[in-house]
Amino acid sequence: MKKALSPDTGKSGGGSKMHNFIVYVRQHWQLYVLFMLPAFALTIIFRYVPMGGVLIAFMEYNPIRGLLGSEWVGFDHFKRFLSSPDFMRYLMNTLKLSVYGLLWGFPAPILLAFLLNRILSKSIKQKIQLVLYMPNFISVIVLCGIVRILLAPTGMLNQLLGTSTNFMTMPSAFRTIYIASGIWQGAGWASIIYTAALSNASKELKEAAVIDGANIIQQIKAVEWPAIKDTVLIQFIMSVGNIMSVGFEKAYALQTDLNLNASEIISTYVYKKGLLDGDYGFSTAVGLFNTVINVILLVTMNALVKKMNDGKGI
Repeated sequence: MKKALSPDTGKSGGGSKMHNFIVYVRQHWQLYVLFMLPAFALTIIFRYVPMGGVLIAFMEYNPIRGLLGSEWVGFDHFKRFLSSPDFMRYLMNTLKLSVYGLLWGFPAPILLAFLLNRILSKSIKQKIQLVLYMPNFISVIVLCGIVRILLAPTGMLNQLLGTSTNFMTMPSAFRTIYIASGIWQGAGWASIIYTAALSNASKELKEAAVIDGANIIQQIKAVEWPAIKDTVLIQFIMSVGNIMSVGFEKAYALQTDLNLNASEIISTYVYKKGLLDGDYGFSTAVGLFNTVINVILLVTMNALVKKMNDGKGI
């Protein structure tokens, strides 16, 4: 007769699998080291070793003398930046670009994902997605060149409006140009993660909601939103954590002498002081200040979201 299965058979089977795996790893540990070593070495070399450069922020750095030979000045560079008459202008320009970009740009891919999810024809959906994703593959510099041509006094926009305004010289127009072009370029690509999350929404619940007479808004609220809620929260926390990390290339490429009041941000200031003026210690201190603010915002927003979302955060 066959032996009756004991209640612990499943547990013992799982335990034996784990034991066999551990034995296998011990026998072939060289193979695991061989595969893990390149990734580990790249992480150490390109992620941790450069952290030593943070010390430059506390030195009057001289490239010839190096880290060991440069004069230690402590927090002098930070005091110099914080006491600068232009400090608040750089900070507010950076915050305005980031906050307005977050308020207008963050919901855009979510709305696109909801709209794409309403398209039933796969072929039409794929064609629309292709059109939406294409701008992401345009270089930032090429994008800025297109923007400059379109908004030039003889550009397409002025021809449509019948004017000859040079929008690139207007400080009041810089933020709108920066944010609108960013949404056009990145919203389609950013919607991929939300479209993928919406695929987990229950089709049975959606059909039941339709039968019950729910409109599109009610369907989204009851069925689709719960499927992407956690993804949206994580993306929002990460976006807030990078709120001070405004793209340097785009801001610098769209910058002109006449719109500096709105376009000069911390990252462009760091570039000019560090690489153009050769003030390495000061520029590193400004960059470190920017990073510290980002970390504080990330931790704070994560804590707030946890309180509002039943302890769920990053």
